[in-house]
Amino acid sequence: MSDTLLVTGAAGQLGRAVIRHLLTTLNIPAARIIATTRKPEQLQDFAAQGVAVRAADFDAPETLAAAFAGANRMLLISTDKLDRPGYRAEQHGRAIAAAEQAGIGHVIYTSMPKPDNSPLLISPDHALTEQALRDSRLSGWTVLRHHWYFENLFASLPHILGSGRWFTADEGGASADIARDDLARAAATVLASGGGGKTVHTLSGAQALTKVEMARILSAATGKPIEVVQVPLEGLIQGMVGAGLPRPVAEVFASFDTNTAQGRVAEVTGDYQAITGVAPQSFAGWVQAVKAAFA
Repeated sequence: MSDTLLVTGAAGQLGRAVIRHLLTTLNIPAARIIATTRKPEQLQDFAAQGVAVRAADFDAPETLAAAFAGANRMLLISTDKLDRPGYRAEQHGRAIAAAEQAGIGHVIYTSMPKPDNSPLLISPDHALTEQALRDSRLSGWTVLRHHWYFENLFASLPHILGSGRWFTADEGGASADIARDDLARAAATVLASGGGGKTVHTLSGAQALTKVEMARILSAATGKPIEVVQVPLEGLIQGMVGAGLPRPVAEVFASFDTNTAQGRVAEVTGDYQAITGVAPQSFAGWVQAVKAAFA
């Protein structure tokens, strides 16, 4: 294959990991990779290796034609405007339109499990973007529905370990979380594959765990007891607001628990292994690998 591969949002944690997998895991020549970002100065390490780094801003559509020029396949990483429901779908729509204009043949998009009719407040952005792909003139597209990252625990774990209590409104539901690096490897593999068609894959971890089960694994690794405390949804929101989060953001984060309570992220699939040929990292394995960061 000699396709030129483009990664949007390349300065983000997922984007950087995708490019690393393209270069090292898949041995794609740097000259075949385009990395676009609003902050090109943050990708000088990749530029030094020969990756083409280009400025692109989904809020400035006039920047996209030049940024996407010459690419054959594009990974569209969903943007991070969590506090503005609906706005991300507009940004993604601009990127898809620009991909059409640039003659890109295949777009891969990072979505979420079961985005239609979901209580998760960010789900309409993903559902609308998936619809935009279906409605587009692109010859092919792939939707990668990402389960929740293990790494998202880093935001709340210091408080959990400090207090010994993990507050949740998920009603004891389980979630099949997965390591962000595994998701990056899958995205890089699909991007570099040259495959066509119009397909949807759901990328889960190896097992669905409740927070009680996760707490046991975390306690064993850290030596600190953790009690999972179920609270009403409004109580969870108020707790996050009291900790300093704006209420709209707290409502978004709380809706993840509602989504879990409804069993919408408990499905374990084999899609990750089918794409990459390897099993996803287990939660226990991930905890052991990163437990030094918990200290």
